[in-house]
Amino acid sequence: MKEKIGIDAGQVWTVLDAQGIKSVKELKKATKLNDKEIYAAIGWLAREEKLVFHREEDDLYISLV
Repeated sequence: MKEKIGIDAGQVWTVLDAQGIKSVKELKKATKLNDKEIYAAIGWLAREEKLVFHREEDDLYISLV
């Protein structure tokens, strides 16, 4: 399980590195991860202090530090 989360986190990081800031919805679409997978991957990267979060209206946007 831990290995899968790390792989998913790598996918999220790759998308953010290539495309810049994205909403969670956009990240899900780009990575084809389900809700649980995307949030676990985001949590992994957040724990490593690799992400910056900001909210606009009802959307959460994420970018790399």
